[in-house]
Order: sequence, then C-alpha cells, then structure tokens
Amino acid sequence: MLPLGGTSGGLTCALHELLWFGVKQAWACLFGGLMLALLLLTWWAWTPAWPMARYDVVTCGALGIQVVLLLARLETPREALVIVLFHVTGTVMEVFKTATGSWIYPGPSLLHLAGVPLFTGFMYASVGSYMARAWRLFDFRFDRHPDWRCTAVLALAIYANFFTDHYGLDARVLLFALAAWLFGPTVVYFRVRHGYRKMPLLLGFALVACFIWLAENLGTWTRTWAYPAQRHAWHPVAPSKIGAWFLLMIISYVMVSALYRYCLGCRSSTG
Repeated sequence: MLPLGGTSGGLTCALHELLWFGVKQAWACLFGGLMLALLLLTWWAWTPAWPMARYDVVTCGALGIQVVLLLARLETPREALVIVLFHVTGTVMEVFKTATGSWIYPGPSLLHLAGVPLFTGFMYASVGSYMARAWRLFDFRFDRHPDWRCTAVLALAIYANFFTDHYGLDARVLLFALAAWLFGPTVVYFRVRHGYRKMPLLLGFALVACFIWLAENLGTWTRTWAYPAQRHAWHPVAPSKIGAWFLLMIISYVMVSALYRYCLGCRSSTG
C-alpha cells in the first residue's frame, strides 16, 4: 500500500480526486446516458413485428425515464424545467432542419410533429440536463463572467443563425469571434471534493462539444437519424460538426445560467 505522505500521497490524492471527478461527470450525464442506452437497446432489440414503431418506443421510454427520475428525486424540478425548455427549442429546430434536408429520420412513427419524432427534443434536453446537473454537482463559481444580457443576445443570435444559414446568411465566424471575446476571460471554478479547481470556460465548452459529437456518431451509427451522406452507408460525422455543437453549448449554457443567475459574478474563495 502506498503511504499517504510525500509524493506517493500526492499521487493517491490526485487519483482519488480524478475518480470522483469521473463519478460526478457520469452522474451529471445520467439523463443523456439513459437516452443513449435507450437508442442502443431499441436498435438492437426492435423488430418490425413490435406493435409500436421504434421511434415511438424511444419517445415513451424517454417520458418514462423523466417520470422515474422525478419520482425517485434523482432530478430536481429545476432540472426538469430545463429539459422542457430544451425540448421545445430543440423540436422547433428539428422541424426546420429536417424540412430543409439537413438530416433525416428514416423510420416511421406515430408520435411526431411535422415528420419529426417527438423523442428528438429529449436529445437536445440531454445537453441541458447535463449542464444543469453539472452546475449543481460541481458547485460552479465564475470569475470575469460577462454580463448575462450580452450572453443572452449572443445565444439568440446563434439560435437564429441555425435557421438563416440556409438562406445564405451564415454568420458563424462572427459568432465564434464574439464567443471568444465575451467568454475568453471567463474562468469557471468547480469543486470535485473539497477544494476548487479552475479552467477557462471556453475550454469547458469545447470539451463538452467533443463529447456530444461522439454521442452523435453513436446516434447515426444506430440509424436513429442520418445525414444525407450517410443514407447508403454509415461513416463518422464530419469533425466540422463540433463547431456547431460548440455554438449549441453556448445556447445551452445561457439557458441554464438563466436559472442560476445568482451564481454569476461569484468566484471561489480559493482565488
């Protein structure tokens, strides 16, 4: 057994904190992880002989997960509100994006809106759920955070750009620049066990965007949805999509921060 003092003790403490960091991250991903498991399970088990279409099974399963999490108090009412808000904003975007051919849902469903299966809103809600749970579990504090009104304007501009880019009005380069200007100085403090750690907030956005991109690859691999280039054979989603997820992360962050605004401008006592 390694002694608890000196270099070995420091390594032991670091590994212990890393373990807890992973546990908290996994717990923050609870809703999203269950949604991915539902996609995998239905992809593996569903057959046309089932009385319900696969997409409808996923929709009912997502609703069931939500009810169980609330009844078991594994999710707070505030986090449930985040999921509702994300479901609405995500579904609106899905209706537009599928109508313009950005991606398709190849399977049939009864529970849909304008051809978009209703479970899709829960996929967006998974991002919001993660953000809200991580905020609570890691007790976020911030230093040099921009004014919330400025971040709200940026989020609205990003959301609008997801629509206007189909009409030749694509301002994503400007939006990336504005995001860097607003959030570049911002540091987020997060508590794993007792003391606080810190990282640039933009780095946190980028890391989460990469993980969402990996989850998106899993979603297309299970034929839950497909991009036009994947209609005949699956291949990994283009890494350029990470940029789109980065921008979506900013929308997610601003929506969740609206519920946690009392924390903004605070920082850890560790400095």
